[in-house]
Amino acid sequence: MNTTPLPSTPELPRLAFDRRVCVAANRWGTRRAVGIFFGTISRLGDGIFWYALMLVLALLEGLRGLQAASHMAVTGLVALLLYRVLKKYTHRPRPFRACPGVIAHVPPLDEFSFPSGHTLQAVSFTIVALAWFPLLAPLLVPFTALIAASRVILGLHYPSDVLAAIGIGGALGTLSLWLVHSATALV
Repeated sequence: MNTTPLPSTPELPRLAFDRRVCVAANRWGTRRAVGIFFGTISRLGDGIFWYALMLVLALLEGLRGLQAASHMAVTGLVALLLYRVLKKYTHRPRPFRACPGVIAHVPPLDEFSFPSGHTLQAVSFTIVALAWFPLLAPLLVPFTALIAASRVILGLHYPSDVLAAIGIGGALGTLSLWLVHSATALV
C-alpha cells in the first residue's frame, strides 16, 4: 500500500478570493455593534420587514397597494421554492462549517449556503415593490444591500452565494414584472 500523501491541488483563485473576502467580512462582524446591527438586519430580512411592507401597502394604498402586495407575495413564494430547490441540489456547505476562521454570528435557517435565500428574496421583493412604488427606493435599496452584506458578515454565506442570489433574484423580479405586464396587456 502506498502511504505517500497525494499532492494538494491549489485552490482556484476565484474560490480563494471568495474565502478571503468571507473571512475578512466575518472578522469585521465580531465587533459587538457590527454583529448586533447586521444580526438585526438579517432577522428583519427573514420576512418580518417584507410582510410588514406588504401589509402597509395593502392597507394604505388601496387597490394598487393590494395588487403590489399580492405581486410581491407570489414572487416571494416562487423565490422561496426556487432557492430551496437550488440548495437541495447544490449542497454547498456554509462558510462557518467549511472555511477555517469563519464563525456563525447567528444560527442559520437551513443547512446549505448556495444561494443566499435572504438576498434572493430581498432583491426580487425590491424590484417588484419599486416597479409599483418607485418612491420606496431610498428605503428598499439600502436595506436590500445591507441584507446581502449581512449574510457574508454573519458567516452564513460566501460572497459568490450572495452575488448569485442577486442575479437570480433580479431575473425573477424582472420576469414577474414582465409576466404581470403581459397579462394586463391582454386584458
